[in-house]
Amino acid sequence: MNTTVEIIEAQALQLTAADRSHLLERLIASLDTDPDIEAAWEQEADRREAELDSGDVTAIPGPEAMARLRAKLAR
Repeated sequence: MNTTVEIIEAQALQLTAADRSHLLERLIASLDTDPDIEAAWEQEADRREAELDSGDVTAIPGPEAMARLRAKLAR
């Protein structure tokens, strides 16, 4: 690893957890540059939002969804 990357890494590790998470999201997003994939995700997000808005599906709070998944995996 070159010195510049090591310096940036050390500085990043000094950030708060929230700032590191934000930085990670930005870095990952910078790698996803395929326009077809981005368009597909945009379309999927729009579809899911329309389902929620129409009442066809009901949102489940994150903690409840995780509890359900853990229960299924424990079987």
